[in-house]
Amino acid sequence: MTLRDRLQWFFRMSMIAFILASVAFLSALTAVRFAIQGREVAMPDVVGMKVVEAQQTLQGRGVGMKVEDRIYNALPVDEVVRQSPAPGSRVKTGQYAHVMLSLGPQKATIPSLVERSLRAARIELLRGGMQLGEISSAYLPGGQDDTVIQQEPAPGTSDLTSPHIDLLVSLGSRPAAYVMPEMTGLSLAEAESKLAGTGLKVSKFTLSPIPGTLHGTVASQNPARGSRVDSSATIELQLAE
Repeated sequence: MTLRDRLQWFFRMSMIAFILASVAFLSALTAVRFAIQGREVAMPDVVGMKVVEAQQTLQGRGVGMKVEDRIYNALPVDEVVRQSPAPGSRVKTGQYAHVMLSLGPQKATIPSLVERSLRAARIELLRGGMQLGEISSAYLPGGQDDTVIQQEPAPGTSDLTSPHIDLLVSLGSRPAAYVMPEMTGLSLAEAESKLAGTGLKVSKFTLSPIPGTLHGTVASQNPARGSRVDSSATIELQLAE
């Protein structure tokens, strides 16, 4: 066998060995991947199940269960309210699902808060283990300021899905409203006199160099002329320096 034949034979053997080694490596990698995927399962949905049923369902997928907390909820006692990881998530067998169980509706009698001050209502709810929820306000003709005029849930309710009580609080009678007059071109004294006639007063004024405008006269105003304002409105004037 010549040297050239020997080199060609050696080259062919080397290529065959490389191909076989590559095939073996890829086969091993594929086997590992399938083995890993084989240890993963889809997390079942156990929300709404009784705790025993949920545990059996999870164990059937090779997943454990840990109870993280118990909360008041509309669901019956010991039913799953929430779970993590979420249903459908891919998890490894042996992993735990963390669940929150229902204590059922909260048993508490809601006191009557109507005609109480907001502060008194807050204290009363805290004493009963409840909390203020959403607070809305409205003007009420002849009503007393900072007084509860409506509540939700109603007084006497005992089955609560939430410890939060929503209140509607009176802001008292609506303040008198005025139409903002035109102030531009008036002196500060004239502007204050004109506002006094409508029940308003200047809250703030600033001096600015404004070419072509007489010194001390109103160059601009806020709110603008014609705006609807009440007696508590902040009236700002800009005067020519």
